[in-house]
Amino acid sequence: MRPLIKGIAVAAIHVCLIGTLGAKLVYDRATLPRVWASTVPRDPDLPLRGRYVSLQLVVTPNWFPGAESSHRHDVTLRAEDGSLVADIKKGDDRNTERGPRVRHVTINDENVTVLSDPVAFFIPEHVPDPSLLQTNERLWVEATIPNKGAPRPIRLGVSKNNGPIEPLNLR
Repeated sequence: MRPLIKGIAVAAIHVCLIGTLGAKLVYDRATLPRVWASTVPRDPDLPLRGRYVSLQLVVTPNWFPGAESSHRHDVTLRAEDGSLVADIKKGDDRNTERGPRVRHVTINDENVTVLSDPVAFFIPEHVPDPSLLQTNERLWVEATIPNKGAPRPIRLGVSKNNGPIEPLNLR
C-alpha cells in the first residue's frame, strides 16, 4: 500500500472517531435532562492553554442534614424540579466505578454542598471573564446530566438579586 493511501485511511479513521464522539454528545444533549445549577468560581490550575472558567457546581443534597457533613460523599446526580440533586450512593452502587463526589464548604457565611471536581467552561479570547461578578449577581451554568460522570456544561447565565437567569452571549 502506498504511503498516500495509508495516510488517507488513517485520516478517515480519525474523522470517523471524532464524528462518532460528536454525534454521541449531540444525542446526549438532546435526550438527557438539563438543569441550571448555581456555581462557585474557582481558580483554575489545569495546564491547558486557552481561556476557560473553572466552576464548582452547587448541588442540593438529598439526605438528612446531620449526615456526616464533614466527609466527602460518592453520589449520583439527577435533575429534580429545576435543581441539581445529589443522592448518596448506597450498598452495591458504591462498588461500581467512582462517579461524582460532593463536599460541604462555607462561602460568604453560607454552607453549601458542591461537586468536588470542578467543571471547565471554555470561553473565547475576546469575551470578558464571566466569573467576575457584581456583589448582587450569581453565576449559573446550564448542564446536561449524564447517567454516569460529571455534568457537561452547555452555557452560562447570570441572575441579579435572585431574579431570573439571563443566559450570557459568549460568542
